[in-house]
Amino acid sequence: MITSHIVLYKQHGEPKDVLETHSYQIDETKIGNDQVIVKTLASPINPSDINQIQGVYPSKPKPTTEFGTTEPALVCGNEGLFEVIHTGAGVKDFQVGDWVIPALVNLGTWRTHALEDSSKFIKLRNPEQSKAAGKPQGLTYNQGATISVNPLTAYLMLTHYVKLTPGKDWFIQNGGNSAVGQYASQIGKLLGINSISVVRDRDNLQELVAELEAKGATHVITEEQNSSREYSSTIKDWVKETGGEIKLAFNCVGGKNSTGVARKLANNGLMLTYGGMSFQPVILPTSLHIFKNITSAGFWVTALLANNQELKQETLAKIVDWYEQGKLVDASSTEVKFDGEKKLSELYLSGITGKGKHLVTY
Repeated sequence: MITSHIVLYKQHGEPKDVLETHSYQIDETKIGNDQVIVKTLASPINPSDINQIQGVYPSKPKPTTEFGTTEPALVCGNEGLFEVIHTGAGVKDFQVGDWVIPALVNLGTWRTHALEDSSKFIKLRNPEQSKAAGKPQGLTYNQGATISVNPLTAYLMLTHYVKLTPGKDWFIQNGGNSAVGQYASQIGKLLGINSISVVRDRDNLQELVAELEAKGATHVITEEQNSSREYSSTIKDWVKETGGEIKLAFNCVGGKNSTGVARKLANNGLMLTYGGMSFQPVILPTSLHIFKNITSAGFWVTALLANNQELKQETLAKIVDWYEQGKLVDASSTEVKFDGEKKLSELYLSGITGKGKHLVTY
């Protein structure tokens, strides 16, 4: 028997008020024909995970009593990296030792072990398999556990909607130092696409600019420069030098910041909104619609990939290859290891209230 510890909640609310640790038994001798038992290697804490617990996120897990709770409960976590430790007799795609991630959201990743149908997972090469395939390096826990949201969001926004000409065309984004922003700059450089990243002014601005440019950003500007009509001429000069256009914009802030970003777009440009950190609406002047035919649309990676596993597999393969080649740097996380001394829910709560992105490892 395997004892699995799991973080769940029975009603929506603030995490500190509703999260609890529950333990239940998994009998490895009673595994189904098409099932696998996995142990968790790492799982991150994402804003969407917190929003799900609060009950304000559109995608929600279904309440269940399958873990032995007296009343229906919901399991936390959407991203995670697992290792297969048992397989059912009919499982063909996985073997013991394989690394896997959830095929879809709402699996519930804040737990030590899981017994699930094999169809709920996607295989990633583990470090030994990467080495055997002749790759320079293998995935880290952080890379594998956080691969499904931020790097996929960046890659798909860059490639799925607008044809950008390498060496010539540009994209502009606010939240340039966010996880998605850093991935977009790196992937843009790998694809030969020029980029402008907007960041908030700060005391260590030059240090941040140097860091983002080292990761692939062509230019980094402040929010004040983004809002300045005078600075627009400088940006036009940059674009003129390459002979391309700013055809694409990414917005995760909203408010006046999104207005400034949209103004930089060329005729028929597209702005994709994937977040709203300012909690302000996206504001686009009427003139941008009428005279430049700007399109503003939303992007939600969960919805895009929900019924397109082929696209997800293709995108994952590209990201994994870049990681293995050392061409892509993952956004760092603060790692907290579960060793049984504290309840599992306490570790996740400390990550929710701590600074920066946290990753619970096992």
